[in-house]
Amino acid sequence: MRRIVIHWTAGKYTPNILDRLHYHYLIDGDGLVIPAVPVIRNEEPLKLGYAAHTRRCNSGSIGIALCCAWGAIPQNLGAYPPLPVQLVACAQLVAKLCKRHDIPLDREHVLTHGEVEVTLGIKQRGKWDLLVLPGIATTGGNYLRREAKRWL
Repeated sequence: MRRIVIHWTAGKYTPNILDRLHYHYLIDGDGLVIPAVPVIRNEEPLKLGYAAHTRRCNSGSIGIALCCAWGAIPQNLGAYPPLPVQLVACAQLVAKLCKRHDIPLDREHVLTHGEVEVTLGIKQRGKWDLLVLPGIATTGGNYLRREAKRWL
């Protein structure tokens, strides 16, 4: 694995079975980290259990999703915004995965789905996952990378 892409499920605070098939890890509304079912390996060539979480950017990528953002539209994170406990759990998981897989903790290797198009030049059809976080002045990606560095 060479990259981590952080998402939201666009659902409520509890993952459903489809969420568990598309991401390597989910973080529920209590901050509990839930692994995929079954364990997913994003390697080439494509194999059963391949997680399609980021358009044209899945091979070698770990997909983490916060269970949140049901009804979110730009400038409004809906009735289920990302919770502080989810952000802490995400930062801890990112740090752990960066250590385990020797992934640099920078914007090119750890990014939100909303940063993929601008950072990697891969069209994402308007995805804006975690560009904005409630009560956070910086972008979601900058915040999560900064917080993850505290756990290294």
